[in-house]
Amino acid sequence: MSILADLLSNVFERTYRFGLAQRDDRPLPDLTRDLVGASGEVTGQAIARQILDRYAGWTDAEKLGFFHHLASDLDVTPDAVRAALDAYATAPGKASYRAFLAASEAPRQELIRRLNQVPGATRLLVNMRADLLRLGRGDDALMAVDLDFRHLFASWFNRGFLVLRPISWESPAHILEKIIAYEAVHAIDSWDDLRRRLKPADRRCFAFFHPAMPDEPLIFVEVALTEGIAGSIQTVLAEDRAPLRAEAADTAVFYSISNCQDGLAGISFGNSLIKQVAADLSQQLPALKTFVTLSPIPGLAKWLSAEDIPHDPENDLQMRQLGAYYLTRAKRPDGLPLDPVARFHLGNGARVHALHARADTSPNGARQSLGVMVNYLYDLARVSQNHERFATAQEVVTSSEVRTLATAAETALKEPAR
Repeated sequence: MSILADLLSNVFERTYRFGLAQRDDRPLPDLTRDLVGASGEVTGQAIARQILDRYAGWTDAEKLGFFHHLASDLDVTPDAVRAALDAYATAPGKASYRAFLAASEAPRQELIRRLNQVPGATRLLVNMRADLLRLGRGDDALMAVDLDFRHLFASWFNRGFLVLRPISWESPAHILEKIIAYEAVHAIDSWDDLRRRLKPADRRCFAFFHPAMPDEPLIFVEVALTEGIAGSIQTVLAEDRAPLRAEAADTAVFYSISNCQDGLAGISFGNSLIKQVAADLSQQLPALKTFVTLSPIPGLAKWLSAEDIPHDPENDLQMRQLGAYYLTRAKRPDGLPLDPVARFHLGNGARVHALHARADTSPNGARQSLGVMVNYLYDLARVSQNHERFATAQEVVTSSEVRTLATAAETALKEPAR
């Protein structure tokens, strides 16, 4: 059946592409209604392709109109949900539960599923959600639509479907071009710069791919194999550095993690990526004993300014102390750290291990964190325990050195101004 379905899908696609399918000029609501109700696979694919092709040619205003159509015309019907729930409460069973599930799911979820039946549609739907997030932010009704996209994507892109692939200098050029384009932490300036990050024996790069998007990395991590823990991105990326034999390294430094698809925002890949890469590297290179990040602190400069805290970027000890205080004591109303990168790594079970001043002297590093960077340590034997402590009690796990730095900053901040 699978082979037959693939064959029919290919026949349909060729038929459509060569113009044998008739253009359907009916209003969009008619198409979406027919697609949700279509009983035949070929008919459904033809309607889905019509909708996707229309969407591809729309302006932002037309796309926004489509999203409002999903929000208003393909939403749940509260009365139907209440009636179905009452029926299930009165007589729980397979039929009443099925009716409740059908009533409580917005028809737009089924629309999205059926759009995804078209070959190549997964990538188009990811881009569609990127448009929704860009155009609909701040609109509650459209953010409800986004919850349906996110719910489906969380299933379609769960870890069981993802493929971890190493990226090397020998990888296809179109993949390498995307690594350059998607690098979000430390910009890759040229092909020479990319070669320095991929070709030496002490450099690694890994990415998650999805079978429905085989040429599109979802997220990737760049790794430096080092002796000891790196405390400066300038050292890691230095053009004139002497490469290290991979077998001589005792530390793997994850120095850049980049999400590639705006339409997959909020779908967590980084947790699985880091742990899988650490596990694979430890098997390949048994001498590796330490797994750390070298991470930016993107909210530090903004926080210092907002809190009107005096600071001197030339005072390395003070900047390390303030960085430690910010990461461990500055919290959101929900008790989680203000810093988004800290929330990510602490939620993965890492601990705040060390702070470094003048660690990122790039314009972006100076603007965001006044050059301060942080190592998050991934102790594979303790990540689950650390994750539980953070998830249940918002506890920020740190090294003793970081605790000392944060306490010193707290004491200094309590002293009256002179």
